[in-house]
Formats: sequence, C-alpha cells, structure tokens
Amino acid sequence: MMNYKSVHFTVDFDVDEKVLANVSNLLSKQPEPHPYIEPNASGYSFYFHTLDVKLLQRQSEALSKQDLFSGNGESEAKRANGVLHAILNEVNKIGSYGIKSGKRQYVDFNAERKVRNRKGKEKNRSQYYYAQENGFSESNNVLSSELVNRIICGDSFEVLKTLPNNSVDLIFTSPPYNFGLEYDSQTDTYFWERYFEELFAIFDECIRVLKYGGRIVVNIQPLFSDYIPSHHLVSNYFMKKKMIWKGEILWEKNNYNCKYTAWGSWKSPSNPYLKYTWEFLEIFAKGTIKKEGNSENADITADEFKKWVVAKWSIAPERNMKEFGHPAMFPEELASRVIKLFSFVGDVVLDPFNGVGTTTAVAQKLGRKFIGIDISQEYCVIAEKRLRPSLF
Repeated sequence: MMNYKSVHFTVDFDVDEKVLANVSNLLSKQPEPHPYIEPNASGYSFYFHTLDVKLLQRQSEALSKQDLFSGNGESEAKRANGVLHAILNEVNKIGSYGIKSGKRQYVDFNAERKVRNRKGKEKNRSQYYYAQENGFSESNNVLSSELVNRIICGDSFEVLKTLPNNSVDLIFTSPPYNFGLEYDSQTDTYFWERYFEELFAIFDECIRVLKYGGRIVVNIQPLFSDYIPSHHLVSNYFMKKKMIWKGEILWEKNNYNCKYTAWGSWKSPSNPYLKYTWEFLEIFAKGTIKKEGNSENADITADEFKKWVVAKWSIAPERNMKEFGHPAMFPEELASRVIKLFSFVGDVVLDPFNGVGTTTAVAQKLGRKFIGIDISQEYCVIAEKRLRPSLF
C-alpha cells in the first residue's frame, strides 16, 4: 500500500461536492500517486506523496482569473481557489522533502538517497579505482616478542625482509635524501634516479609488512631547489602499488628563517622562487580505509580528534637537533599526532628511517610496540638512549 503524508486544514466558507470535484480534477493532474482530499471532524485532510507545487500555483492563478469574470463573490472558482490556497499554505510549512524531476517528494525521500548495495556500487563506480584488484591478503600476522620494541641498526631494505607479511599496523617515517648514496661522485640525474629506485624498493617492503587495513604516513617535502616534486612522486608510487590514498596533511612549521634570501627573478615573472613554510604528510592505507581495532584502545581525546582531522597542523620545528646530533628531525608532537590518530594502543609502529628515534620514543610513550631501523650506528645509540630502560 502506498504511503502518504497528510496535512489538515480548515476554510471559512462552504465546500460542496461541486467544489471538491473541481479541486479533485485539478489534483488529478499531479504526479502519481495522485493526492486527494477527505473531510474530517474539524475540516479536511489532504493526502499526498509527490507534488508539483508550481502546477498548483498556476492552477490557483487560473482560478483567480475565472473568478474575476464570474461576478459572484462566492463563486465555485473562488471557493476551489480557497481550498488550493489552504493546501499550499500547509504544504509550504513543510521544510523536509526531496526533489525528483523538479517535483517535491514528501514520502520516502530519505530512502531514495540511501545507497543500496553500497559496497557493490562503490566498486562499480570505481571508488579509489586505482587500488581495486590489489591482491593484498586480508590475513594479518602477529610479530613475535623478539621482533618488537627494538632499535635495529642496518640497511632497511635487508632488515625489512626479516619481518613477516602483514605484521605492522602503522609506518611513520621521513626518508632522508642521501641514504647510502654518494652524491658528489654522480651526476644529478643519475643520483635522483638511483635515489628513488632505492627508496621505492624499501617502500615495497614496507607495503609487504604492513597489515591489511594498516597505514603508512610519509613526511616529505618537495626538493624545491632541484624542482623535484618528491611528495607527488611518492604518492604516485603508492597509488601504482594499489595503496589507497587516505589524505594529505600540511605540516605548517611557521618557519620564516632566511625569508628574504632567495627571490629568484626579483620583481619579475621570469622565474620567481616560491617559498614554503610547510611540509607534507602523505597518508595511504592498505586494502581498506577502515582499520580494525578495539575502541577501548583508542587514546585520542575528543578535542584532539576534532582538531587533528583538520588537515593543516601548525607545529613548530624541532628545536633540539644539535642536542641529538641530527640535521633533519621532526618534533615529537608531529609523531604523537600521527600515532594517536592512525593507530591503537598496543599496535606495532615501524620507522624504517628511524634516525635518532623520535618515532620509536613517542610510540613507546603512547603504549605502542615499535621497531626502528637505521643504518647509522651513531643514530641507533641515541635512539636507544631516548627509550625507557625497562625494555632493555
């Protein structure tokens, strides 16, 4: 049985069968299912589903013109128009309806907007089309206690090979621009080709060890002076590997040092040099955008969540790099936000370019398991010193 919405109205004049027949004839021009009127104890009820309100208004105007030539103050046309006015007045009080083919739909319009078979339709319309048919296993593995809560000194590519598939929840890293490569002895072109080749080989292993539903967050900035859009190259790599782009965060450092030292073409469109006070965090998910986890193990507060999902983070750069002997550290606040927003307490956090251990130190403080890999023995020693001694 068809559902109808109803409104109730009264009029201060007599409505006989002829007037009702006239109004019913006009309502028969409305879209199906046709609306109709019934008397009730106090007046009339108007039942409707979908209305062409503009048609009702035009019909009312036509009745007004008939009434002008009738010479009768209580003409049939005037009374029919009075009924239409009463109907329009009540209908226009309703602010909730859908629009379908220019008509107002008052019943089940919410149901019309709901997507039936959402997953199938998302696939059909190719939501994150570039990541479909990825072949990722949905079976995750648990790392043994011997593999977690460790700082490992070695080549990331080789060390990552020792970790099982689908075993890490979150990877957060900031790749250096010189790991193991000699820049001075090579041409720029060869250097950067080799750099990205080796970086992406390490990222291949990162994808392999990442759990189904796990996330990888890469802090990177374009190489402005060499006009290399590193963040785009990294993002394109992950998309080609069928990872799902989850978002991009701007890390606004508000760092205006050397603000006026390089202008490019001064006061000329010839070659102005663009300045940046921010870096990028590129975020990708493996297989699905939803990560499974116990909500009781989410340690992010409501205020933090509301603030951090706005994808522009104003965080001052690390001020103690000299103390740690590292030239390009990100601050603990950055790591803390990433870890709390994208992982649960007890998850495994990996940094394959761990440096002096900001990621691992913060992960430990926040109750996550961790693995930090770096090729520098000096950095690994510093990273271990930043950890609570209870784990060593």
